[in-house]
Amino acid sequence: MTYQSQSVAKLYFTAAIALFAAQILFGLIIGLQYVIGDFLFPYIPFNVARMVHTNALIVWLLMAFMGAAYYLIPEEAETELFSPMLATLMFWVFLVAAALTVAGYLLVPYSTLAALTGNELLPTMGREFLEQPTITKLGIVVVALVFLFNIGMTILKGRKTVINLVLLLGLVGLAVFFLFAFYNPVNVVLDKMFWWWTVHLWVEGVWELIMASILAFVLIKVTGVDREVIEKWLYIIIAMALITGLIGTGHHYFWIGTPEYWQWWGSVFSALEPIPFFMMTVFAFNMVNKRRRNHPNKVATLWALGTAVMAFLGAGVWGFLHTLAPVNYFTHGSQITAAHGHMAFYGAYVMISLTIISYAMPLLRGRSAANSNKQQVLEMWAFWLMTVAIVFITLFLTGAGILQVYLQRVAENAQPFMAVQDQISLFYWLREVAGLMFFTGLVVYIASFFIGQDEPEAVVADA
Repeated sequence: MTYQSQSVAKLYFTAAIALFAAQILFGLIIGLQYVIGDFLFPYIPFNVARMVHTNALIVWLLMAFMGAAYYLIPEEAETELFSPMLATLMFWVFLVAAALTVAGYLLVPYSTLAALTGNELLPTMGREFLEQPTITKLGIVVVALVFLFNIGMTILKGRKTVINLVLLLGLVGLAVFFLFAFYNPVNVVLDKMFWWWTVHLWVEGVWELIMASILAFVLIKVTGVDREVIEKWLYIIIAMALITGLIGTGHHYFWIGTPEYWQWWGSVFSALEPIPFFMMTVFAFNMVNKRRRNHPNKVATLWALGTAVMAFLGAGVWGFLHTLAPVNYFTHGSQITAAHGHMAFYGAYVMISLTIISYAMPLLRGRSAANSNKQQVLEMWAFWLMTVAIVFITLFLTGAGILQVYLQRVAENAQPFMAVQDQISLFYWLREVAGLMFFTGLVVYIASFFIGQDEPEAVVADA
Protein backbone atom coordinates (compact mmCIF):
# COMPACT_ATOMS: atom_id res chain seq x y z
CA MET A 1 0.00 0.00 0.00
CA THR A 2 1.63 3.21 -1.21
CA TYR A 3 -0.51 5.77 0.66
CA GLN A 4 -1.89 5.35 4.17
CA SER A 5 -5.29 6.84 3.27
CA GLN A 6 -5.89 3.98 0.82
CA SER A 7 -6.72 1.87 3.87
CA VAL A 8 -10.32 3.21 3.87
CA ALA A 9 -10.95 1.04 0.80
CA LYS A 10 -10.72 -2.04 3.02
CA LEU A 11 -13.97 -1.06 4.78
CA TYR A 12 -15.80 -0.72 1.49
CA PHE A 13 -14.43 -3.98 0.07
CA THR A 14 -15.30 -5.95 3.22
CA ALA A 15 -18.88 -4.64 3.27
CA ALA A 16 -19.19 -5.28 -0.47
CA ILE A 17 -18.31 -8.96 -0.09
CA ALA A 18 -20.72 -9.37 2.85
CA LEU A 19 -23.55 -7.81 0.82
CA PHE A 20 -22.57 -9.98 -2.16
CA ALA A 21 -23.12 -13.06 0.01
CA ALA A 22 -26.53 -11.70 1.10
CA GLN A 23 -27.47 -11.03 -2.52
CA ILE A 24 -26.68 -14.60 -3.58
CA LEU A 25 -28.49 -16.06 -0.56
CA PHE A 26 -31.67 -14.20 -1.49
CA GLY A 27 -31.15 -15.22 -5.11
CA LEU A 28 -31.26 -18.85 -4.00
CA ILE A 29 -34.46 -18.13 -2.05
CA ILE A 30 -36.30 -16.62 -5.04
CA GLY A 31 -34.92 -19.35 -7.32
CA LEU A 32 -36.56 -21.91 -5.04
CA GLN A 33 -39.76 -19.85 -4.89
CA TYR A 34 -40.03 -20.19 -8.68
CA VAL A 35 -40.67 -23.92 -8.23
CA ILE A 36 -42.04 -24.02 -4.64
CA GLY A 37 -44.33 -21.02 -4.65
CA ASP A 38 -45.04 -20.91 -0.90
CA PHE A 39 -41.44 -21.40 0.24
CA LEU A 40 -40.86 -19.10 3.26
CA PHE A 41 -44.29 -17.50 2.72
CA PRO A 42 -45.57 -15.31 4.36
CA TYR A 43 -42.30 -14.47 6.14
CA ILE A 44 -40.32 -13.64 3.00
CA PRO A 45 -42.67 -13.26 0.01
CA PHE A 46 -41.22 -13.48 -3.50
CA ASN A 47 -41.53 -9.76 -4.20
CA VAL A 48 -39.64 -8.90 -1.01
CA ALA A 49 -36.89 -11.46 -1.60
CA ARG A 50 -36.48 -10.17 -5.15
CA MET A 51 -36.20 -6.57 -3.92
CA VAL A 52 -33.47 -7.58 -1.47
CA HIS A 53 -31.68 -9.61 -4.16
CA THR A 54 -31.58 -6.78 -6.71
CA ASN A 55 -31.03 -3.94 -4.23
CA ALA A 56 -28.19 -5.78 -2.49
CA LEU A 57 -26.55 -6.19 -5.91
CA ILE A 58 -26.73 -2.46 -6.59
CA VAL A 59 -25.50 -1.46 -3.13
CA TRP A 60 -22.57 -3.86 -2.99
CA LEU A 61 -21.40 -2.88 -6.47
CA LEU A 62 -21.56 0.79 -5.46
CA MET A 63 -19.58 -0.09 -2.33
CA ALA A 64 -16.99 -1.86 -4.47
CA PHE A 65 -16.76 1.06 -6.92
CA MET A 66 -16.24 3.50 -4.05
CA GLY A 67 -13.60 1.25 -2.52
CA ALA A 68 -11.88 0.98 -5.91
CA ALA A 69 -11.84 4.77 -6.23
CA TYR A 70 -10.47 5.26 -2.72
CA TYR A 71 -7.74 2.74 -3.47
CA LEU A 72 -6.63 3.66 -6.95
CA ILE A 73 -7.14 7.44 -7.08
CA PRO A 74 -4.54 8.28 -4.38
CA GLU A 75 -2.09 6.03 -6.22
CA GLU A 76 -2.88 7.54 -9.61
CA ALA A 77 -2.88 11.10 -8.23
CA GLU A 78 0.29 10.38 -6.22
CA THR A 79 -1.13 12.02 -3.13
CA GLU A 80 -3.04 11.08 0.01
CA LEU A 81 -6.82 11.08 -0.08
CA PHE A 82 -8.26 14.54 0.60
CA SER A 83 -10.21 13.39 3.68
CA PRO A 84 -10.03 9.80 4.95
CA MET A 85 -12.34 10.85 7.80
CA LEU A 86 -15.09 11.84 5.35
CA ALA A 87 -14.63 8.56 3.47
CA THR A 88 -15.00 6.58 6.68
CA LEU A 89 -18.01 8.59 7.87
CA MET A 90 -19.83 8.17 4.55
CA PHE A 91 -19.11 4.45 4.61
CA TRP A 92 -20.99 4.04 7.88
CA VAL A 93 -23.83 6.30 6.71
CA PHE A 94 -24.18 4.23 3.53
CA LEU A 95 -23.96 0.89 5.34
CA VAL A 96 -26.48 1.83 8.04
CA ALA A 97 -28.89 3.23 5.44
CA ALA A 98 -28.61 0.02 3.40
CA ALA A 99 -29.15 -2.17 6.48
CA LEU A 100 -32.20 -0.17 7.62
CA THR A 101 -33.67 -0.28 4.13
CA VAL A 102 -33.30 -4.07 3.89
CA ALA A 103 -34.78 -4.41 7.39
CA GLY A 104 -37.70 -2.28 6.23
CA TYR A 105 -38.26 -4.54 3.20
CA LEU A 106 -38.25 -7.66 5.39
CA LEU A 107 -40.19 -6.44 8.43
CA VAL A 108 -42.74 -3.93 7.13
CA PRO A 109 -45.28 -4.18 4.28
CA TYR A 110 -44.05 -2.11 1.35
CA SER A 111 -47.01 0.28 1.41
CA THR A 112 -46.45 0.88 5.12
CA LEU A 113 -42.75 1.46 4.49
CA ALA A 114 -43.67 4.07 1.87
CA ALA A 115 -45.93 5.86 4.34
CA LEU A 116 -43.34 5.75 7.13
CA THR A 117 -40.56 7.19 4.95
CA GLY A 118 -42.41 10.15 3.50
CA ASN A 119 -42.99 8.81 0.00
CA GLU A 120 -46.19 10.88 -0.34
CA LEU A 121 -44.11 14.08 -0.14
CA LEU A 122 -41.84 13.04 -3.01
CA PRO A 123 -43.14 9.85 -4.62
CA THR A 124 -40.22 7.76 -5.91
CA MET A 125 -41.00 4.21 -4.74
CA GLY A 126 -42.58 1.23 -6.46
CA ARG A 127 -40.37 0.99 -9.55
CA GLU A 128 -38.18 -2.01 -10.30
CA PHE A 129 -34.56 -1.62 -9.09
CA LEU A 130 -35.49 1.77 -7.61
CA GLU A 131 -37.68 0.43 -4.80
CA GLN A 132 -35.61 2.21 -2.14
CA PRO A 133 -37.58 4.55 0.14
CA THR A 134 -37.32 8.23 -0.79
CA ILE A 135 -35.34 8.94 2.38
CA THR A 136 -32.82 6.27 1.39
CA LYS A 137 -32.50 7.78 -2.08
CA LEU A 138 -31.79 11.18 -0.50
CA GLY A 139 -29.16 9.53 1.69
CA ILE A 140 -27.55 7.99 -1.39
CA VAL A 141 -27.37 11.44 -2.98
CA VAL A 142 -25.64 12.85 0.11
CA VAL A 143 -23.15 9.97 0.21
CA ALA A 144 -22.48 10.31 -3.54
CA LEU A 145 -21.91 14.07 -3.33
CA VAL A 146 -19.49 13.78 -0.41
CA PHE A 147 -17.72 10.90 -2.16
CA LEU A 148 -17.34 12.89 -5.40
CA PHE A 149 -16.10 15.92 -3.46
CA ASN A 150 -13.51 13.77 -1.69
CA ILE A 151 -12.09 12.08 -4.77
CA GLY A 152 -12.45 15.25 -6.88
CA MET A 153 -10.34 17.25 -4.40
CA THR A 154 -7.80 14.43 -4.32
CA ILE A 155 -7.42 14.51 -8.11
CA LEU A 156 -7.37 18.30 -8.11
CA LYS A 157 -4.38 18.48 -5.76
CA GLY A 158 -2.49 15.60 -7.38
CA ARG A 159 -1.44 14.10 -10.71
CA LYS A 160 -4.10 13.91 -13.41
CA THR A 161 -4.06 10.67 -15.39
CA VAL A 162 -6.39 9.25 -18.00
CA ILE A 163 -7.39 6.49 -15.58
CA ASN A 164 -8.44 8.69 -12.69
CA LEU A 165 -10.17 11.21 -14.98
CA VAL A 166 -12.14 8.48 -16.79
CA LEU A 167 -13.07 6.96 -13.43
CA LEU A 168 -14.17 10.38 -12.16
CA LEU A 169 -16.26 10.93 -15.30
CA GLY A 170 -17.95 7.56 -14.80
CA LEU A 171 -18.66 8.24 -11.13
CA VAL A 172 -20.05 11.72 -11.84
CA GLY A 173 -22.26 10.18 -14.53
CA LEU A 174 -23.42 7.56 -12.04
CA ALA A 175 -24.48 10.29 -9.62
CA VAL A 176 -26.13 12.48 -12.29
CA PHE A 177 -28.19 9.69 -13.85
CA PHE A 178 -29.34 8.52 -10.40
CA LEU A 179 -31.20 11.83 -10.09
CA PHE A 180 -33.77 10.50 -12.58
CA ALA A 181 -34.80 8.07 -9.84
CA PHE A 182 -36.57 11.08 -8.28
CA TYR A 183 -38.55 11.85 -11.45
CA ASN A 184 -41.76 9.83 -11.30
CA PRO A 185 -44.29 11.28 -13.78
CA VAL A 186 -47.91 10.14 -13.86
CA ASN A 187 -47.66 9.38 -17.59
CA VAL A 188 -46.49 5.75 -17.83
CA VAL A 189 -44.59 6.29 -21.11
CA LEU A 190 -42.63 9.20 -19.65
CA ASP A 191 -42.07 7.21 -16.47
CA LYS A 192 -40.57 4.28 -18.38
CA MET A 193 -38.53 6.53 -20.67
CA PHE A 194 -36.77 8.32 -17.84
CA TRP A 195 -36.59 5.24 -15.59
CA TRP A 196 -34.24 3.77 -18.17
CA TRP A 197 -32.06 6.90 -17.89
CA THR A 198 -31.01 5.54 -14.54
CA VAL A 199 -31.19 1.78 -15.12
CA HIS A 200 -29.76 1.59 -18.66
CA LEU A 201 -27.39 4.54 -18.59
CA TRP A 202 -25.81 3.15 -15.45
CA VAL A 203 -25.09 -0.37 -16.64
CA GLU A 204 -24.68 0.29 -20.37
CA GLY A 205 -23.17 3.75 -20.09
CA VAL A 206 -21.25 5.29 -17.22
CA TRP A 207 -20.58 2.03 -15.34
CA GLU A 208 -18.63 0.88 -18.41
CA LEU A 209 -16.27 3.81 -17.87
CA ILE A 210 -15.77 2.75 -14.26
CA MET A 211 -15.17 -0.83 -15.36
CA ALA A 212 -12.67 0.15 -18.08
CA SER A 213 -10.67 2.45 -15.78
CA ILE A 214 -10.40 -0.18 -13.02
CA LEU A 215 -9.37 -2.81 -15.57
CA ALA A 216 -6.73 -0.47 -17.01
CA PHE A 217 -5.34 0.29 -13.52
CA VAL A 218 -5.02 -3.39 -12.60
CA LEU A 219 -3.45 -4.29 -15.96
CA ILE A 220 -0.82 -1.56 -15.55
CA LYS A 221 0.05 -2.97 -12.15
CA VAL A 222 0.18 -6.66 -13.03
CA THR A 223 1.70 -6.44 -16.52
CA GLY A 224 4.05 -3.46 -16.40
CA VAL A 225 2.97 -2.43 -19.91
CA ASP A 226 3.58 1.25 -20.67
CA ARG A 227 0.83 3.50 -19.38
CA GLU A 228 0.63 5.29 -22.74
CA VAL A 229 -0.30 2.07 -24.54
CA ILE A 230 -3.06 1.22 -22.09
CA GLU A 231 -4.42 4.77 -22.09
CA LYS A 232 -4.76 4.80 -25.89
CA TRP A 233 -6.86 1.65 -25.68
CA LEU A 234 -8.88 3.22 -22.88
CA TYR A 235 -9.77 6.28 -25.00
CA ILE A 236 -11.12 4.11 -27.83
CA ILE A 237 -13.07 1.79 -25.54
CA ILE A 238 -14.84 4.55 -23.61
CA ALA A 239 -15.68 6.45 -26.80
CA MET A 240 -17.36 3.37 -28.27
CA ALA A 241 -19.07 2.58 -24.96
CA LEU A 242 -20.61 6.06 -24.72
CA ILE A 243 -21.61 6.32 -28.40
CA THR A 244 -23.33 2.92 -28.47
CA GLY A 245 -24.62 2.96 -24.89
CA LEU A 246 -26.27 6.39 -24.90
CA ILE A 247 -28.24 5.98 -28.14
CA GLY A 248 -28.61 2.25 -27.48
CA THR A 249 -31.02 3.19 -24.70
CA GLY A 250 -33.55 3.12 -27.52
CA HIS A 251 -33.78 -0.67 -27.39
CA HIS A 252 -35.87 -0.19 -24.25
CA TYR A 253 -38.24 2.15 -26.10
CA PHE A 254 -39.57 -0.41 -28.60
CA TRP A 255 -42.93 -1.21 -26.99
CA ILE A 256 -43.70 1.48 -24.41
CA GLY A 257 -45.57 3.96 -26.61
CA THR A 258 -42.63 5.93 -28.01
CA PRO A 259 -42.33 6.80 -31.76
CA GLU A 260 -41.54 3.93 -34.14
CA TYR A 261 -38.17 5.40 -35.18
CA TRP A 262 -36.77 4.08 -31.89
CA GLN A 263 -37.09 0.57 -33.30
CA TRP A 264 -34.45 1.51 -35.88
CA TRP A 265 -32.23 3.65 -33.66
CA GLY A 266 -32.42 1.20 -30.78
CA SER A 267 -31.73 -1.80 -32.99
CA VAL A 268 -28.79 -0.31 -34.89
CA PHE A 269 -26.92 1.14 -31.93
CA SER A 270 -27.68 -1.82 -29.71
CA ALA A 271 -26.18 -4.06 -32.39
CA LEU A 272 -22.98 -2.00 -32.00
CA GLU A 273 -22.89 -2.32 -28.20
CA PRO A 274 -20.89 -5.60 -28.22
CA ILE A 275 -18.01 -3.77 -29.95
CA PRO A 276 -16.55 -2.01 -26.86
CA PHE A 277 -16.79 -5.27 -24.89
CA PHE A 278 -15.01 -7.16 -27.65
CA MET A 279 -12.36 -4.42 -27.74
CA MET A 280 -11.98 -4.79 -23.98
CA THR A 281 -11.33 -8.53 -24.41
CA VAL A 282 -8.69 -7.91 -27.09
CA PHE A 283 -7.20 -5.15 -24.93
CA ALA A 284 -6.89 -7.30 -21.81
CA PHE A 285 -5.31 -10.29 -23.54
CA ASN A 286 -3.04 -8.04 -25.61
CA MET A 287 -1.73 -6.31 -22.48
CA VAL A 288 -1.11 -9.60 -20.67
CA ASN A 289 0.73 -10.99 -23.70
CA LYS A 290 2.95 -7.88 -23.77
CA ARG A 291 3.64 -7.92 -20.04
CA ARG A 292 7.07 -6.94 -18.82
CA ARG A 293 6.83 -8.59 -15.43
CA ASN A 294 5.44 -11.71 -13.81
CA HIS A 295 3.47 -10.24 -10.95
CA PRO A 296 3.03 -12.67 -8.02
CA ASN A 297 -0.70 -11.88 -7.85
CA LYS A 298 -1.67 -14.33 -10.59
CA VAL A 299 -5.28 -14.58 -9.52
CA ALA A 300 -5.86 -10.83 -10.04
CA THR A 301 -4.69 -11.31 -13.62
CA LEU A 302 -7.10 -14.22 -13.97
CA TRP A 303 -10.00 -12.09 -12.73
CA ALA A 304 -9.02 -9.29 -15.13
CA LEU A 305 -8.98 -11.61 -18.15
CA GLY A 306 -12.19 -13.27 -16.98
CA THR A 307 -13.89 -9.88 -16.72
CA ALA A 308 -13.14 -9.06 -20.34
CA VAL A 309 -14.31 -12.43 -21.67
CA MET A 310 -17.47 -12.78 -19.56
CA ALA A 311 -18.50 -9.14 -20.08
CA PHE A 312 -18.29 -9.68 -23.84
CA LEU A 313 -20.33 -12.90 -23.62
CA GLY A 314 -22.95 -11.63 -21.17
CA ALA A 315 -23.37 -8.00 -22.17
CA GLY A 316 -22.31 -8.37 -25.79
CA VAL A 317 -23.38 -11.74 -27.16
CA TRP A 318 -26.40 -12.43 -24.92
CA GLY A 319 -27.45 -8.80 -25.18
CA PHE A 320 -27.33 -8.91 -28.97
CA LEU A 321 -29.36 -12.15 -29.05
CA HIS A 322 -32.57 -10.28 -28.24
CA THR A 323 -31.86 -6.62 -28.83
CA LEU A 324 -33.10 -6.23 -32.43
CA ALA A 325 -36.71 -5.04 -32.55
CA PRO A 326 -38.09 -7.92 -34.68
CA VAL A 327 -36.60 -10.45 -32.22
CA ASN A 328 -37.39 -8.45 -29.11
CA TYR A 329 -41.04 -8.34 -30.17
CA PHE A 330 -41.24 -12.01 -29.13
CA THR A 331 -38.57 -12.25 -26.42
CA HIS A 332 -39.25 -9.06 -24.45
CA GLY A 333 -39.68 -9.77 -20.75
CA SER A 334 -38.99 -13.48 -21.10
CA GLN A 335 -36.40 -15.63 -19.33
CA ILE A 336 -33.99 -14.74 -22.15
CA THR A 337 -33.84 -11.28 -20.60
CA ALA A 338 -33.01 -12.86 -17.24
CA ALA A 339 -30.27 -14.98 -18.86
CA HIS A 340 -28.66 -11.85 -20.35
CA GLY A 341 -28.97 -9.93 -17.07
CA HIS A 342 -27.30 -12.60 -14.94
CA MET A 343 -24.26 -13.13 -17.16
CA ALA A 344 -23.88 -9.44 -18.05
CA PHE A 345 -23.90 -8.25 -14.43
CA TYR A 346 -21.53 -11.00 -13.35
CA GLY A 347 -19.16 -10.59 -16.27
CA ALA A 348 -19.00 -6.83 -16.38
CA TYR A 349 -19.43 -5.57 -12.82
CA VAL A 350 -19.15 -8.41 -10.33
CA MET A 351 -15.91 -9.65 -11.88
CA ILE A 352 -14.30 -6.20 -12.19
CA SER A 353 -15.14 -5.59 -8.52
CA LEU A 354 -13.54 -8.90 -7.56
CA THR A 355 -10.57 -8.02 -9.79
CA ILE A 356 -9.72 -4.85 -7.86
CA ILE A 357 -10.48 -6.54 -4.53
CA SER A 358 -8.16 -9.43 -5.43
CA TYR A 359 -5.41 -7.01 -6.37
CA ALA A 360 -5.82 -4.53 -3.52
CA MET A 361 -6.84 -6.59 -0.48
CA PRO A 362 -3.48 -8.37 -0.01
CA LEU A 363 -1.79 -4.95 0.07
CA LEU A 364 -4.47 -3.50 2.34
CA ARG A 365 -3.97 -6.43 4.73
CA GLY A 366 -0.22 -5.88 4.93
CA ARG A 367 0.96 -8.41 2.36
CA SER A 368 3.93 -7.44 0.22
CA ALA A 369 2.32 -7.90 -3.20
CA ALA A 370 -0.02 -10.89 -3.22
CA ASN A 371 -1.68 -13.56 -1.15
CA SER A 372 0.10 -16.85 -0.57
CA ASN A 373 0.15 -19.54 -3.23
CA LYS A 374 -2.35 -21.63 -1.22
CA GLN A 375 -4.73 -18.70 -1.00
CA GLN A 376 -4.42 -17.93 -4.69
CA VAL A 377 -5.11 -21.54 -5.66
CA LEU A 378 -8.20 -21.49 -3.46
CA GLU A 379 -9.32 -18.22 -5.02
CA MET A 380 -8.80 -19.68 -8.49
CA TRP A 381 -11.12 -22.52 -7.51
CA ALA A 382 -13.64 -19.87 -6.47
CA PHE A 383 -13.20 -18.10 -9.81
CA TRP A 384 -13.94 -21.25 -11.80
CA LEU A 385 -16.81 -22.40 -9.58
CA MET A 386 -18.61 -19.06 -9.84
CA THR A 387 -17.85 -18.52 -13.52
CA VAL A 388 -18.86 -22.02 -14.64
CA ALA A 389 -21.98 -21.75 -12.45
CA ILE A 390 -23.04 -18.46 -14.03
CA VAL A 391 -22.53 -19.97 -17.49
CA PHE A 392 -24.88 -22.83 -16.57
CA ILE A 393 -27.39 -20.42 -15.00
CA THR A 394 -27.35 -18.43 -18.23
CA LEU A 395 -27.75 -21.53 -20.42
CA PHE A 396 -30.61 -22.90 -18.31
CA LEU A 397 -32.43 -19.57 -18.36
CA THR A 398 -31.83 -19.29 -22.10
CA GLY A 399 -33.37 -22.72 -22.60
CA ALA A 400 -36.32 -21.74 -20.42
CA GLY A 401 -36.70 -18.49 -22.37
CA ILE A 402 -36.66 -20.13 -25.80
CA LEU A 403 -39.29 -22.65 -24.74
CA GLN A 404 -41.33 -19.94 -23.02
CA VAL A 405 -41.31 -17.71 -26.12
CA TYR A 406 -42.38 -20.59 -28.36
CA LEU A 407 -45.15 -21.97 -26.14
CA GLN A 408 -46.51 -18.62 -24.99
CA ARG A 409 -45.98 -16.30 -27.96
CA VAL A 410 -45.18 -18.17 -31.18
CA ALA A 411 -47.03 -21.50 -31.20
CA GLU A 412 -50.33 -21.67 -33.09
CA ASN A 413 -52.17 -22.58 -29.88
CA ALA A 414 -50.35 -20.24 -27.52
CA GLN A 415 -50.63 -21.18 -23.86
CA PRO A 416 -51.18 -18.90 -20.84
CA PHE A 417 -48.24 -17.73 -18.75
CA MET A 418 -48.69 -20.03 -15.73
CA ALA A 419 -49.27 -23.13 -17.88
CA VAL A 420 -45.96 -22.43 -19.62
CA GLN A 421 -44.19 -21.87 -16.30
CA ASP A 422 -45.16 -25.38 -15.21
CA GLN A 423 -43.65 -26.82 -18.38
CA ILE A 424 -40.30 -25.07 -18.00
CA SER A 425 -39.90 -25.78 -14.26
CA LEU A 426 -37.10 -28.29 -14.99
CA PHE A 427 -34.94 -25.40 -16.16
CA TYR A 428 -35.66 -23.57 -12.90
CA TRP A 429 -34.59 -26.59 -10.85
CA LEU A 430 -31.36 -26.83 -12.86
CA ARG A 431 -30.84 -23.08 -12.36
CA GLU A 432 -31.19 -23.59 -8.60
CA VAL A 433 -28.53 -26.34 -8.63
CA ALA A 434 -26.19 -24.04 -10.55
CA GLY A 435 -26.99 -21.29 -8.03
CA LEU A 436 -25.88 -23.56 -5.18
CA MET A 437 -22.65 -24.16 -7.10
CA PHE A 438 -22.19 -20.39 -7.40
CA PHE A 439 -22.78 -19.91 -3.68
CA THR A 440 -20.21 -22.64 -2.97
CA GLY A 441 -17.72 -20.71 -5.10
CA LEU A 442 -18.45 -17.54 -3.14
CA VAL A 443 -17.87 -19.37 0.16
CA VAL A 444 -14.54 -20.65 -1.20
CA TYR A 445 -13.68 -17.10 -2.29
CA ILE A 446 -14.33 -15.73 1.20
CA ALA A 447 -12.41 -18.64 2.76
CA SER A 448 -9.39 -17.84 0.58
CA PHE A 449 -8.80 -14.68 2.63
CA PHE A 450 -8.27 -16.70 5.81
CA ILE A 451 -6.77 -20.06 4.80
CA GLY A 452 -3.12 -20.82 4.01
CA GLN A 453 -1.53 -17.49 4.85
CA ASP A 454 2.09 -18.39 4.11
CA GLU A 455 4.44 -16.16 2.13
CA PRO A 456 3.98 -15.63 -1.63
CA GLU A 457 6.70 -16.79 -4.04
CA ALA A 458 8.07 -13.38 -4.88
CA VAL A 459 7.65 -9.70 -4.27
CA VAL A 460 7.28 -7.25 -7.14
CA ALA A 461 7.23 -3.53 -6.49
CA ASP A 462 4.21 -1.57 -7.70
CA ALA A 463 4.54 0.29 -10.97
